[in-house]
Amino acid sequence: MFGERFRVQSAHFRLKDCDPADIAGMTQGAAGHELPRDLEEMFALQDRFYAWKRCALLVVIQAPDAGGKDGVVKHVMTGLNPAGCQVHSFKEPSSGELEHDFLWRCAAQLPGRGMIGVFNRSYYEEVLVVRVHPELLAAQGIETGEADDLFWERRYQDIVNFERTLTHSRTRVLKFFLNISRAEQKRRLLARLEDPEKFWKFSPKDYEERLRWDDYQAAYETMLRRTSSAEAPWHVVPADHKWFTRLAVARVIVETLRELNPTYPTVVGERLAQMKRFRDLLEKQE
Repeated sequence: MFGERFRVQSAHFRLKDCDPADIAGMTQGAAGHELPRDLEEMFALQDRFYAWKRCALLVVIQAPDAGGKDGVVKHVMTGLNPAGCQVHSFKEPSSGELEHDFLWRCAAQLPGRGMIGVFNRSYYEEVLVVRVHPELLAAQGIETGEADDLFWERRYQDIVNFERTLTHSRTRVLKFFLNISRAEQKRRLLARLEDPEKFWKFSPKDYEERLRWDDYQAAYETMLRRTSSAEAPWHVVPADHKWFTRLAVARVIVETLRELNPTYPTVVGERLAQMKRFRDLLEKQE
Protein backbone atom coordinates (compact mmCIF):
# COMPACT_ATOMS: atom_id res chain seq x y z
CA MET A 1 0.00 0.00 0.00
CA PHE A 2 1.22 3.50 -0.85
CA GLY A 3 0.30 4.73 2.61
CA GLU A 4 2.72 2.32 4.28
CA ARG A 5 5.46 2.87 1.71
CA PHE A 6 5.76 6.60 2.36
CA ARG A 7 4.72 6.82 6.02
CA VAL A 8 7.18 8.23 8.58
CA GLN A 9 7.31 5.53 11.23
CA SER A 10 10.57 6.11 13.11
CA ALA A 11 11.86 8.75 15.50
CA HIS A 12 15.19 8.26 13.74
CA PHE A 13 13.74 9.23 10.34
CA ARG A 14 16.21 10.93 7.98
CA LEU A 15 15.01 12.94 5.02
CA LYS A 16 18.17 12.18 3.04
CA ASP A 17 17.14 8.50 3.02
CA CYS A 18 14.08 9.40 0.93
CA ASP A 19 14.66 9.60 -2.82
CA PRO A 20 12.71 12.55 -4.34
CA ALA A 21 12.86 10.80 -7.73
CA ASP A 22 11.41 7.48 -6.50
CA ILE A 23 8.56 6.23 -8.70
CA ALA A 24 7.94 2.88 -6.94
CA GLY A 25 8.69 0.93 -10.11
CA MET A 26 5.88 2.60 -12.04
CA THR A 27 5.89 4.22 -15.48
CA GLN A 28 4.28 7.48 -16.46
CA GLY A 29 2.09 5.63 -18.93
CA ALA A 30 0.78 3.27 -16.25
CA ALA A 31 0.15 6.19 -13.91
CA GLY A 32 -1.80 7.91 -16.67
CA HIS A 33 -4.22 4.97 -16.68
CA GLU A 34 -4.36 4.45 -12.91
CA LEU A 35 -4.90 8.03 -11.75
CA PRO A 36 -8.28 8.44 -13.53
CA ARG A 37 -9.45 5.15 -11.96
CA ASP A 38 -8.34 6.34 -8.52
CA LEU A 39 -10.14 9.66 -8.99
CA GLU A 40 -13.30 7.84 -10.05
CA GLU A 41 -13.15 5.66 -6.94
CA MET A 42 -12.38 8.71 -4.79
CA PHE A 43 -15.49 10.44 -6.11
CA ALA A 44 -17.66 7.41 -5.28
CA LEU A 45 -16.16 7.08 -1.80
CA GLN A 46 -16.57 10.78 -1.14
CA ASP A 47 -20.24 10.62 -2.09
CA ARG A 48 -20.80 7.97 0.59
CA PHE A 49 -18.54 9.85 3.03
CA TYR A 50 -20.60 13.03 2.59
CA ALA A 51 -23.86 11.16 3.22
CA TRP A 52 -22.37 9.12 6.09
CA LYS A 53 -21.41 12.19 8.16
CA ARG A 54 -19.70 10.12 10.82
CA CYS A 55 -16.39 11.95 10.63
CA ALA A 56 -14.33 14.52 8.70
CA LEU A 57 -11.10 14.16 6.71
CA LEU A 58 -8.37 16.81 6.85
CA VAL A 59 -5.66 16.62 4.18
CA VAL A 60 -2.54 18.69 4.99
CA ILE A 61 -0.05 19.39 2.18
CA GLN A 62 3.40 20.87 2.86
CA ALA A 63 6.34 21.28 0.48
CA PRO A 64 9.21 23.58 -0.41
CA ASP A 65 8.58 26.28 -3.01
CA ALA A 66 7.77 24.72 -6.43
CA GLY A 67 7.19 21.39 -4.69
CA GLY A 68 3.87 20.83 -6.47
CA LYS A 69 1.29 21.68 -3.81
CA ASP A 70 -0.99 23.61 -6.16
CA GLY A 71 -0.69 20.92 -8.82
CA VAL A 72 -1.78 18.22 -6.38
CA VAL A 73 -4.79 20.29 -5.34
CA LYS A 74 -5.68 20.95 -8.99
CA HIS A 75 -5.19 17.44 -10.39
CA VAL A 76 -6.11 15.25 -7.42
CA MET A 77 -8.90 17.17 -5.75
CA THR A 78 -10.60 17.54 -9.12
CA GLY A 79 -11.94 14.06 -8.35
CA LEU A 80 -14.03 15.42 -5.49
CA ASN A 81 -17.50 16.94 -5.44
CA PRO A 82 -17.06 20.63 -4.49
CA ALA A 83 -20.14 20.38 -2.25
CA GLY A 84 -18.23 18.06 0.07
CA CYS A 85 -14.74 19.54 -0.21
CA GLN A 86 -13.15 22.78 0.94
CA VAL A 87 -9.63 23.99 0.12
CA HIS A 88 -7.76 26.64 2.09
CA SER A 89 -4.40 28.10 1.08
CA PHE A 90 -2.62 29.74 3.98
CA LYS A 91 -0.36 32.66 3.10
CA GLU A 92 1.40 35.05 5.47
CA PRO A 93 -0.83 35.61 8.54
CA SER A 94 -2.65 38.92 8.79
CA SER A 95 -2.19 41.30 11.70
CA GLY A 96 -5.53 40.14 13.09
CA GLU A 97 -4.55 36.46 12.85
CA LEU A 98 -1.26 37.19 14.61
CA GLU A 99 -3.19 38.40 17.65
CA HIS A 100 -4.29 34.79 18.30
CA ASP A 101 -2.40 31.59 19.07
CA PHE A 102 -0.52 30.03 16.15
CA LEU A 103 -3.14 27.31 15.59
CA TRP A 104 -6.13 29.65 15.60
CA ARG A 105 -6.47 30.61 11.94
CA CYS A 106 -6.25 27.00 10.77
CA ALA A 107 -8.56 25.70 13.49
CA ALA A 108 -11.20 28.13 12.22
CA GLN A 109 -11.14 26.40 8.81
CA LEU A 110 -11.41 22.78 9.91
CA PRO A 111 -13.87 20.62 7.94
CA GLY A 112 -17.14 19.52 9.50
CA ARG A 113 -18.36 15.92 9.55
CA GLY A 114 -18.93 14.59 6.06
CA MET A 115 -16.49 17.11 4.58
CA ILE A 116 -12.99 16.70 3.18
CA GLY A 117 -10.85 19.71 3.99
CA VAL A 118 -7.55 20.45 2.25
CA PHE A 119 -4.91 22.72 3.77
CA ASN A 120 -2.43 24.01 1.18
CA ARG A 121 0.24 24.91 3.75
CA SER A 122 -0.99 24.98 7.33
CA TYR A 123 -0.09 25.51 10.98
CA TYR A 124 3.14 23.66 10.15
CA GLU A 125 4.49 26.91 8.70
CA GLU A 126 4.92 27.91 12.34
CA VAL A 127 7.69 25.32 12.79
CA LEU A 128 9.12 25.76 9.28
CA VAL A 129 9.26 29.33 7.97
CA VAL A 130 9.12 30.76 11.48
CA ARG A 131 11.85 28.41 12.70
CA VAL A 132 14.14 29.37 9.81
CA HIS A 133 13.23 33.04 10.36
CA PRO A 134 12.72 33.38 14.15
CA GLU A 135 12.60 37.16 13.75
CA LEU A 136 8.98 36.62 12.57
CA LEU A 137 8.06 35.73 16.14
CA ALA A 138 8.20 39.41 17.07
CA ALA A 139 4.84 39.91 15.31
CA GLN A 140 3.41 37.30 17.72
CA GLY A 141 4.71 39.17 20.74
CA ILE A 142 7.56 36.70 21.25
CA GLU A 143 11.17 37.81 21.54
CA THR A 144 13.67 35.97 19.34
CA GLY A 145 15.67 35.05 22.42
CA GLU A 146 12.71 33.10 23.77
CA ALA A 147 12.84 30.68 20.83
CA ASP A 148 15.10 28.09 22.43
CA ASP A 149 14.90 24.31 22.04
CA LEU A 150 12.18 24.08 24.70
CA PHE A 151 10.07 26.65 22.84
CA TRP A 152 10.12 24.63 19.62
CA GLU A 153 9.56 21.36 21.44
CA ARG A 154 6.43 22.85 22.99
CA ARG A 155 5.19 23.86 19.55
CA TYR A 156 5.69 20.35 18.21
CA GLN A 157 3.83 18.93 21.18
CA ASP A 158 1.03 21.49 20.80
CA ILE A 159 0.60 20.34 17.19
CA VAL A 160 0.63 16.65 18.13
CA ASN A 161 -1.92 17.27 20.88
CA PHE A 162 -4.06 19.37 18.53
CA GLU A 163 -4.14 16.57 15.95
CA ARG A 164 -4.82 14.00 18.66
CA THR A 165 -7.82 16.06 19.76
CA LEU A 166 -9.05 16.21 16.17
CA THR A 167 -8.72 12.44 15.87
CA HIS A 168 -10.64 11.89 19.09
CA SER A 169 -13.33 14.21 17.71
CA ARG A 170 -13.64 12.09 14.54
CA THR A 171 -11.52 14.16 12.19
CA ARG A 172 -9.02 11.94 10.37
CA VAL A 173 -5.77 13.83 9.68
CA LEU A 174 -3.85 12.86 6.54
CA LYS A 175 -0.52 14.66 6.03
CA PHE A 176 1.69 14.82 2.94
CA PHE A 177 5.17 16.28 2.62
CA LEU A 178 6.09 16.63 -1.08
CA ASN A 179 9.80 15.86 -1.16
CA ILE A 180 11.44 17.69 -4.06
CA SER A 181 15.19 17.70 -4.76
CA ARG A 182 17.21 20.91 -4.92
CA ALA A 183 18.04 20.28 -8.57
CA GLU A 184 14.39 19.79 -9.55
CA GLN A 185 13.36 22.90 -7.62
CA LYS A 186 15.92 24.89 -9.59
CA ARG A 187 14.58 23.51 -12.87
CA ARG A 188 11.00 24.47 -11.98
CA LEU A 189 11.93 27.96 -10.80
CA LEU A 190 13.87 28.55 -14.02
CA ALA A 191 10.86 27.37 -16.01
CA ARG A 192 8.80 30.05 -14.32
CA LEU A 193 11.33 32.68 -15.36
CA GLU A 194 11.49 31.50 -18.97
CA ASP A 195 7.75 31.32 -19.70
CA PRO A 196 5.80 34.62 -19.66
CA GLU A 197 2.65 32.70 -18.77
CA LYS A 198 4.36 31.51 -15.59
CA PHE A 199 5.94 34.81 -14.52
CA TRP A 200 3.10 35.32 -12.06
CA LYS A 201 4.17 32.19 -10.18
CA PHE A 202 7.62 33.55 -9.37
CA SER A 203 8.41 35.71 -6.36
CA PRO A 204 11.81 37.11 -5.34
CA LYS A 205 11.17 35.32 -2.05
CA ASP A 206 11.42 32.01 -3.90
CA TYR A 207 15.07 32.75 -4.66
CA GLU A 208 15.79 34.17 -1.21
CA GLU A 209 14.31 31.13 0.54
CA ARG A 210 16.20 28.77 -1.75
CA LEU A 211 19.43 30.22 -0.33
CA ARG A 212 18.32 28.73 3.00
CA TRP A 213 17.82 25.25 1.51
CA ASP A 214 19.88 23.43 4.16
CA ASP A 215 18.12 25.27 6.98
CA TYR A 216 14.74 24.29 5.58
CA GLN A 217 15.75 20.67 5.07
CA ALA A 218 16.76 20.51 8.74
CA ALA A 219 13.47 22.14 9.77
CA TYR A 220 11.46 19.72 7.61
CA GLU A 221 13.27 16.69 8.99
CA THR A 222 12.76 17.72 12.61
CA MET A 223 9.11 18.52 11.92
CA LEU A 224 8.56 15.11 10.32
CA ARG A 225 10.24 13.33 13.23
CA ARG A 226 8.53 15.23 16.03
CA THR A 227 4.99 15.43 14.64
CA SER A 228 4.44 12.09 12.88
CA SER A 229 2.19 10.20 15.28
CA ALA A 230 0.08 7.07 15.26
CA GLU A 231 -3.04 9.23 14.99
CA ALA A 232 -1.67 11.52 12.26
CA PRO A 233 1.42 10.13 10.50
CA TRP A 234 3.33 12.02 7.84
CA HIS A 235 3.65 10.65 4.31
CA VAL A 236 6.85 11.73 2.54
CA VAL A 237 5.92 11.59 -1.14
CA PRO A 238 8.62 11.81 -3.84
CA ALA A 239 7.98 15.03 -5.78
CA ASP A 240 10.53 15.19 -8.59
CA HIS A 241 8.03 13.60 -10.99
CA LYS A 242 4.71 15.39 -10.84
CA TRP A 243 2.79 12.51 -12.42
CA PHE A 244 3.94 10.16 -9.67
CA THR A 245 3.34 12.65 -6.85
CA ARG A 246 -0.27 13.13 -7.91
CA LEU A 247 -0.88 9.40 -8.23
CA ALA A 248 0.68 8.69 -4.81
CA VAL A 249 -1.38 11.34 -3.02
CA ALA A 250 -4.59 10.22 -4.71
CA ARG A 251 -3.87 6.58 -3.88
CA VAL A 252 -3.26 7.29 -0.17
CA ILE A 253 -6.49 9.31 0.04
CA VAL A 254 -8.41 6.46 -1.62
CA GLU A 255 -6.81 3.91 0.72
CA THR A 256 -7.82 6.05 3.71
CA LEU A 257 -11.43 6.40 2.54
CA ARG A 258 -11.59 2.65 1.91
CA GLU A 259 -10.38 2.05 5.45
CA LEU A 260 -13.05 4.37 6.85
CA ASN A 261 -15.59 2.40 4.79
CA PRO A 262 -18.34 5.03 4.66
CA THR A 263 -21.85 3.81 3.87
CA TYR A 264 -25.08 5.46 2.87
CA PRO A 265 -27.48 5.88 5.82
CA THR A 266 -29.94 3.03 6.23
CA VAL A 267 -33.61 4.02 6.30
CA VAL A 268 -35.84 1.74 8.39
CA GLY A 269 -39.02 1.73 10.43
CA GLU A 270 -41.42 4.66 10.29
CA ARG A 271 -39.05 6.70 8.16
CA LEU A 272 -39.02 3.97 5.49
CA ALA A 273 -42.81 3.68 5.61
CA GLN A 274 -43.09 7.45 5.24
CA MET A 275 -40.89 7.42 2.15
CA LYS A 276 -43.00 4.67 0.61
CA ARG A 277 -46.15 6.76 1.20
CA PHE A 278 -44.59 9.77 -0.51
CA ARG A 279 -43.49 7.58 -3.40
CA ASP A 280 -47.07 6.38 -3.84
CA LEU A 281 -48.36 9.94 -3.72
CA LEU A 282 -45.85 11.12 -6.31
CA GLU A 283 -46.66 8.23 -8.64
CA LYS A 284 -50.34 9.24 -8.57
CA GLN A 285 -49.60 12.81 -9.55
CA GLU A 286 -49.78 13.89 -13.17
